[in-house]
Amino acid sequence: MKLSNCNTRARRAARGFTLIELMVVISVVAILTTIAVSAYRTYVRRTTRTEARMSLLAIQVAQEKFFLQNNQYAQNLATAIAAPPGGLGVQLTAGGQTLGGHYTVSFPAATANTYTVQAVAIGTQTSDTAACLTFTINDQGVRTPADSSGCWR
Repeated sequence: MKLSNCNTRARRAARGFTLIELMVVISVVAILTTIAVSAYRTYVRRTTRTEARMSLLAIQVAQEKFFLQNNQYAQNLATAIAAPPGGLGVQLTAGGQTLGGHYTVSFPAATANTYTVQAVAIGTQTSDTAACLTFTINDQGVRTPADSSGCWR
């Protein structure tokens, strides 16, 4: 009796997995992959915001330096891209895009004594949180969206 019981176990072990067992494993892996990919995309969008923030903060610092040298702020993108002392020397493409290509930087309001610079999400970054699609900073250091939104973190 013991010998036949051993043979039954050996045959059962040699058969491998059933189709149902295989489908359950595939389903679990698919669910875990879906969760992981979603979390990864959210993480990538959040870290890509750094591109906009760093560009705006670099422009803010360069604007203050430009003001000290020229007694006025740079008022357009061409001056922002130009090398110092005639410009700010901020690294943007000729079209005003950040080097990563996720934001377009522009000067919606600029005079000799004031400025507002904005970065607007483009491409894949437009799927980010609605509050974090447009960043602005002005000559007074006021940033939007508000810090409470978490976009500037």
